[in-house]
Amino acid sequence: MEILRYPNPILRKKGAAVREITPEVAARAKEMLEVMYEAKGVGLAAPQVGWSAQLCVMNPASRDDRSREMVCVNPVIVEAEGEVVEDEGCLSFPDIRGNIPRFSKVTCRYYDLAGNRMELVAEGLLARMFQHEIDHLNGRLIIDRMTPASRLKVRSALKELEREQRTPSRVAVR
Repeated sequence: MEILRYPNPILRKKGAAVREITPEVAARAKEMLEVMYEAKGVGLAAPQVGWSAQLCVMNPASRDDRSREMVCVNPVIVEAEGEVVEDEGCLSFPDIRGNIPRFSKVTCRYYDLAGNRMELVAEGLLARMFQHEIDHLNGRLIIDRMTPASRLKVRSALKELEREQRTPSRVAVR
């Protein structure tokens, strides 16, 4: 499992709803957590690893505190309020950060891997994480939400990522 980088077109596609939580779905979610930790991230959405599914994994704590791990199947935001603009990054946009306006408080509904319907009110970092990952599940990226000043600031870095995607890797043959 590998994290896709912008401008991979899969990142722009809406993931399909997960119809059944199977052992395969659970195994893939656990693998996503490991990929997220390896990349030093706090969240990862299925489309970021090339899987068209409405599923994301998160841990607002750290790799060392796995008690806060979350696997969210078919998550949706059902209520939102307030606004806060903060610096945000994304594993699919290495070394690119920008100011992103987000709701300051959200109520989210999702299913856990046991099939339990969950509802959670999140504020602060967790609210930002839910919004970021749900955006990914719907084909929306941080560059779509960046403030104009931030977008201008990262323009050349985005062009470089686009160039890297167009340029085929060269392998030396001996």
